[in-house]
Amino acid sequence: MPDPLLACLNPQQAGAVTLPARHALVLAGAGSGKTRVLTTRIAWLLKQGMTTPAGILAVTFTNKAAREMQSRLEAMLPASPRAMWIGTFHGLCNRLLRTHYRDAGLDRLFQILDVADQLAAIRRLLKTLNVDDEKFPPRDLQHFINAQKEAGLRPHAVEALDEYTRRRAALYQEYEAQCQRESVVDFAELLLRSFELLQRNEPILRHYRQRFRYVLVDEFQDTNVLQYRWLKLLAAKGEEGDGAVLFCVGDDDQSIYRFRGAEVGNMRSFEREFQVQDIIRLEQNYRSHGNILDAANAIIRNNDNRLGKNLWTEQGEGEPIRVFEAVSDMDEARWIVDEIQALLCDGAARGSIAVLYRANAQSRVLEHQLFSVGVPYRVHGGLRFFERQEIKHALAYLRLLVNPGDDTAFMRVVNFPARGIGARTQEMLQDTARQWNDSLYATVPHLSGKSAASLTRFVSLIEALRREMQTFPLPELVEHMLEQSGLRAHYRTEKEGQDRLENLDELVRATENFCDEIQADSETLPQPHALLAGFLDRASLEAGDHQAGAQEEAVQLMTVHSAKGLEFNIVFLCGLEEELFPHINSLFDPGGLEEERRLMYVAVTRARERLYLSCARSRALHGQTHFHLRSRFLGEIPSKLLKPLMSPALSLRSSGYGGNGWRERNTSPVRVSPMNAQASRELPSGLRIGQNVRHAVFGYGVIVNAEGGGNDTKVHVNFGDAGVKWLLLSVAKLEAV
Repeated sequence: MPDPLLACLNPQQAGAVTLPARHALVLAGAGSGKTRVLTTRIAWLLKQGMTTPAGILAVTFTNKAAREMQSRLEAMLPASPRAMWIGTFHGLCNRLLRTHYRDAGLDRLFQILDVADQLAAIRRLLKTLNVDDEKFPPRDLQHFINAQKEAGLRPHAVEALDEYTRRRAALYQEYEAQCQRESVVDFAELLLRSFELLQRNEPILRHYRQRFRYVLVDEFQDTNVLQYRWLKLLAAKGEEGDGAVLFCVGDDDQSIYRFRGAEVGNMRSFEREFQVQDIIRLEQNYRSHGNILDAANAIIRNNDNRLGKNLWTEQGEGEPIRVFEAVSDMDEARWIVDEIQALLCDGAARGSIAVLYRANAQSRVLEHQLFSVGVPYRVHGGLRFFERQEIKHALAYLRLLVNPGDDTAFMRVVNFPARGIGARTQEMLQDTARQWNDSLYATVPHLSGKSAASLTRFVSLIEALRREMQTFPLPELVEHMLEQSGLRAHYRTEKEGQDRLENLDELVRATENFCDEIQADSETLPQPHALLAGFLDRASLEAGDHQAGAQEEAVQLMTVHSAKGLEFNIVFLCGLEEELFPHINSLFDPGGLEEERRLMYVAVTRARERLYLSCARSRALHGQTHFHLRSRFLGEIPSKLLKPLMSPALSLRSSGYGGNGWRERNTSPVRVSPMNAQASRELPSGLRIGQNVRHAVFGYGVIVNAEGGGNDTKVHVNFGDAGVKWLLLSVAKLEAV
């Protein structure tokens, strides 16, 4: 009679669950039931008497996954699984250090610093040591310290080839001393201290090697170097022949966290170093229809050095993948929201729809469109655009230009970026304002002495910007404010400040869109003060409560990174253009393009039933309009899986879509409509920006930019496969199409 534990498993899953007591690697494709395999493997080991609950150590990457595993085991086992150690790396290391705090050199009641607390501790250290935090930005130093710890390096072991690195290593040393004095540890320290405890204390290591007979690891592709070394310590054979059996489950095709230190090479290293005989591939997918899986397989096949697998399903081919090309990112957002509304009218649930994008800044135009038509949405794994820290700082400066008496805005930015206006000075200003019964801004002239000098300079900055508000167009005013306030310079110093800078660029774009909308309704723009006030009203409304509540059904917006581990009936993946997805940074980074392709694979496999892929001819990025080619990832999907959707302005078939893949030789006209007033201006020979043209040598293309005038007019023409060319219009003899 079949074992009930195995009754719901397919042959590959059952093969993984019933493996003998030796190291194994399970390659679990997206939607292949890896959590079921992990939990059933534990239940099988216990049922077969191969170990006791106390002999199980299971490592997950999130607390949510740990709770789910615990819950499933409680339902599967007759006895409580609480004797097992199930948790994240950080949670398990904390448990180990609490048990052996003396051996680890810690106080019994040591406290854990979260990310924000760690950053505050670093800022305090720099202030104590009188270190210039512009030369050594606290967030950058935080990343440096954590990176060294995750590589297993203490300050004395850091390779410092230049004076700047030597200074950072010295600050790392001072930070360690401060943490030790205060009996606190950060997240990276939990793992490093735990590893060092096991490495240097043979009796403790031997105890855990003998206790944990089986170590099961989820999401193995996301382990970093130190986490893998920690696992190897427990699995290595000691003098008494002890050592845990490793059962590692992961998917090298879904390794997308290299920026966090994840090392996909750990899977190859495990296979080699432990001479793994059992490599089981879980390829049957229970999530997506066949066309979606075929597209994912075709994309990821272009990566080298894969362990290799091919997803398949018994659910049938399903619908073709819908592909849409828009004129601009605004048109793309409008189309996505129109399509969502049609789906909702057809009975789709809002919560079953997700819109995925590569960069956080892309959410702004999507949020605006959803807000405009009243569709509830939720930004998953992040803040809505107008709630992001850098945007709120920028808006606070703008609020002061409209109303200097706005004390909330004043307090938010008076010392951000830091300009030497400390807490004591701010308290003194507030006390004086209460005495004068006036705003903080108006109270500054009543102060004297050294503390007043920095406040006076801040007020002078705001006054200068208020004067410029009368002469600068709104987008230029916002751009000028971002530079003069120091916000751009501040975020340029942050290691991960690129996202914030892109969001600030998108804020400038938002003001451009706002002005365009106002001008479309009226021939003249309001006075500068009223125009800025109107934009701030729009920002406040869109930052209000329109995002769905916790219990309300909502369309989901998220980056592809945030979508990892999730699934939806309907997925829109937008922004599929070169330099956006794949991201431009990946094109100059060894291994970067392969990680971008894995990210695309993850995005595609989030969809169960229907997948939309979209791109735009032009997109506003970094404060400028860019014209990009379609993403190479679109070209890696077989055309038989795709269903091109027609745009009022563009025809996919006439823009290079063909039977041999997404891109063919550009032998047919490209249809492009003007995007704005600048695009529609007349050029010599009756041409214009956005015009489809033909060249005798380069073939068909589209004019994307122009400079100069008269006989000296040059045009920038995108000829598709022939590239983008600057041509002198009087010589090129372009033919309008």
